[in-house]
Amino acid sequence: MNLQLDDIALFVRIVELGSLSAVARELNISVSQVTRALGRLESTCSTRLLHRTTHGLSLTDEGDNFLPHAQQMLAIRDVATGDFGGTKSTPSGWVRVSASAAIAQAVLAPSLPSLYDRFPQLRIDISADDRLCDLARDGIDIAIRAGAAGSDTLVVRELGRYQRSLYAAPSYAALHGLPKHVSELAQHQLIGSSVAPNLNEWFSSAKLKPHVRTDNSAMLLVLAQQGLGIARLMTTLAQPLVQRGELLPVLTDHLTEAPVPLYAVQLAERHKLPKIRACIDYWSDYMRSLETSQ
Repeated sequence: MNLQLDDIALFVRIVELGSLSAVARELNISVSQVTRALGRLESTCSTRLLHRTTHGLSLTDEGDNFLPHAQQMLAIRDVATGDFGGTKSTPSGWVRVSASAAIAQAVLAPSLPSLYDRFPQLRIDISADDRLCDLARDGIDIAIRAGAAGSDTLVVRELGRYQRSLYAAPSYAALHGLPKHVSELAQHQLIGSSVAPNLNEWFSSAKLKPHVRTDNSAMLLVLAQQGLGIARLMTTLAQPLVQRGELLPVLTDHLTEAPVPLYAVQLAERHKLPKIRACIDYWSDYMRSLETSQ
């Protein structure tokens, strides 16, 4: 068989995403190109690998048998690329990164100009979503998370640490004043998270009831800027606004929160790829520079 690894990779992504059009969008190619690649692979294998109906796609028995072999071939390719490419390979190509909206705004976006200066052949695709992703299913190369559990299929590396503090807009303070003690928070309007309850646990001694909630960490900042209440924000994101007078720190004398570790999570079979290692090494250095400046 004259199997083409690119066609095999497309087949695996079709199975993972469940549609030809989703793969086409992800790779920025036409659906017809995806269809032709699948056709070539099925012709080479002399069998149909996928059932295609108006209700969607499903694996044939032959496709179900072929899938683990296809995944193994791609894993071997990625390991070989990482092991033998080494430092001689110039990091290049697309790297798909998943992060919360706040991390994307505070860390990733400002880091990209110098990342591209260092590695001009890299291309970064950012998925900014507070919900946890499935790296294999969603085609994510690096997931940046505040909490991470290791496993046989994942490689986890700490990038750095950051802190959160409480902030409110001057317009909110003018109308409602600011609390001088934790016990006074219950009388104030609070902005909370609807997808991460742990982000609403500001103090162990106070059970908070948000006045408004959002499922997007970057939107917390916007709501605070609009004077809708007190929000718990990343200091990296909020401090520039404090310096410009757009936000006010709240209860700074009462906060004893330890810095939160930030992790880069990768699939075990892909973490040696030069493009992925380059990004993680760079963001580790970038996070250290942020910690030093705070």
